[in-house]
Amino acid sequence: MRNIIKNRTVVADDWTVLRLAEGDAPEAIAVPAGKVIVPLAVWKVQREKLQGRADLGIWLASSERAEELKGELDHFKLIAVDFPKFMDGRGYSTAYNLRVRLGYAGELRAIGDVLRDQLFYMQRVGFDAFAVREDKDIHDAVKGLTDFSETYQNSWDQKNPLFRRAKRAGVPA
Repeated sequence: MRNIIKNRTVVADDWTVLRLAEGDAPEAIAVPAGKVIVPLAVWKVQREKLQGRADLGIWLASSERAEELKGELDHFKLIAVDFPKFMDGRGYSTAYNLRVRLGYAGELRAIGDVLRDQLFYMQRVGFDAFAVREDKDIHDAVKGLTDFSETYQNSWDQKNPLFRRAKRAGVPA
């Protein structure tokens, strides 16, 4: 069983990510029993069959928008966002939109090419679980969540920017 980082702790992952092979038709895919994270394309075409499952998660590709799940968020125990390569940052916006604009409060997991250097920033936009790339040391990666002690900008995890939080001499409060 693979390990993930969840709520800043390394834990066993009991979910399976269902990925389509090239040429697979989403309507022809058999979703196995158990805790499964399905692609958005599979959810779209098999919604009626899958919506009653309590053990269902969904994952979004970097090219897919969070708004496509508007009104359906309570169907999923978790939502994963795929990072196909380290340099693709679209998943950060997806996570932020899920948390802030759509109000998603469940587990939000980063999957794909997830590395230690990204974790601090990923948690800032709302991720609380990380499936670190398998060739990397997960125990080293968890340290990436605390690489910095202070943030300048506001985000999902810190609503006020530093200049509103810091008290400066000679400046009235």
